[in-house]
Amino acid sequence: MSFIDIENMEFYAYHGCFAEEAAIGTHFRVNLRMKVDTSRAQVSDSIDDTVNYLSVYQSVKAEMAISSHLLENVAERIASRVLADYGAVEHVWVKVTKLNPPLGGKMEGVSLSIEKGR
Repeated sequence: MSFIDIENMEFYAYHGCFAEEAAIGTHFRVNLRMKVDTSRAQVSDSIDDTVNYLSVYQSVKAEMAISSHLLENVAERIASRVLADYGAVEHVWVKVTKLNPPLGGKMEGVSLSIEKGR
């Protein structure tokens, strides 16, 4: 069993409960880990025998473009889509970080992580 990680994907999106967040938007970071049986690809050296991470990135990008109030909703949609669209993925872990959230203090970000399996 292997893990395919797509790390530190950056997006500008419009997620948040405050009207300003929906209007102005902010920066987000997404990390994704997929548990995949890559044994065939390890021998064949063929992308057809594994998960195409470019395609997964495009799926994450599409989900990030849909506005949500909560990071919980964003992460759930990403995890569910990866499991639905990529049959080889047995388990997925997603972390969505809102960078520089408007919480009245200095911080790098606030994150939500979710794990889902088949």
